[in-house]
Amino acid sequence: MGTKFSVLLLLFILFPLALAQLKVGFYNSTCPRAESIIGQIVAKRFNTTASVTAALLRMHFHDCFVRGCDASILIDSTNTTQSEKDAGANQTVREFELIDEAKVALEKECPSTVSCADIITLATRDAVALSKGPFYAVPTGRRDGLVSNPDEVFLPGPTISVSDAINVFAAKKLTVNNMVALLGGHTVGVAHCSFFEDRLSNFQGTNAPDPTMDPALVAELKRICSGNNDPTAFLDQGTPFVLDNQFYNQTLFKRGVMQIDQRLASDKSTSGIVSGFASNNAAFRLRFAEAMVKMGSIEVLVGNNGQIRQNCRVVNQGKPLSSGNLGQGKPKKPVDQPKPKKQKSKTKRQKPKSKKNPKNGKK
Repeated sequence: MGTKFSVLLLLFILFPLALAQLKVGFYNSTCPRAESIIGQIVAKRFNTTASVTAALLRMHFHDCFVRGCDASILIDSTNTTQSEKDAGANQTVREFELIDEAKVALEKECPSTVSCADIITLATRDAVALSKGPFYAVPTGRRDGLVSNPDEVFLPGPTISVSDAINVFAAKKLTVNNMVALLGGHTVGVAHCSFFEDRLSNFQGTNAPDPTMDPALVAELKRICSGNNDPTAFLDQGTPFVLDNQFYNQTLFKRGVMQIDQRLASDKSTSGIVSGFASNNAAFRLRFAEAMVKMGSIEVLVGNNGQIRQNCRVVNQGKPLSSGNLGQGKPKKPVDQPKPKKQKSKTKRQKPKSKKNPKNGKK
């Protein structure tokens, strides 16, 4: 109880501006059971697949880093207009159906009240707690965006340099400490072999593995990646289903799977933070909760901005849109996700061959 109280107190001290717009318990009077309904649905899904936490972390990250935390990632493409879902970086995002289920339940409980953006945020928080990560208070009151454009999806890829990654996060008002803590979400994630296979045998055209990767890990990943259909590997080889600090310990022993993950442990800008988290799980939990709340306040829509979507996949009818008629009309039937393509070492994500910070890693 003392630890939880200290986390909540810290969050209230650090984020007065965000909390002036958002509010913990925003739905207490308008939809009192909102958070418990979402939590029950997440728990049911969690009992089916442990990967739900990684999927929701990625969805939350991909949503907030494009137009802010406005659930624009949930909007389906139509027969005439593409949405963020069509962007290569988002072909690895999963668990849209979980958000749909929560929205249906909430519309029955309290119609047109709880935003899809808040559902993503609350569902992610609950999944983190179920993975033995920290439970933190989530300020709510976000409204949903009206625009979803695949051309606006620019996300940091797995081969990005630490300095470039710092700049990307800084543009969203997130500190270096926030960045390192958020990338710690990889502790419960997986990545397709196509995102890191260049490190296993022909790193940067050398015809040899990446020298910064443990040879034993190289051998293990080669075995995993020898299968068909672009297999996946855990990003944390120690405790892949627990949101803890073991991800950082892995990188200290050259066992970071994604290149950016390993670079965090060696770059002078981040190595001290990595070492600190590796030796202190309580510090990681505190900073991870802090970073999640801060990320969840990026460019949010509040008050009369945006809307409360009745269907998270479609912008409400009759609302003026800023970009064509996105969300109007019948959405296209969801299609199978394609594989990700090879990605260049740029902050702009390239269209994937298939999962995590395209050719990504988050969450």
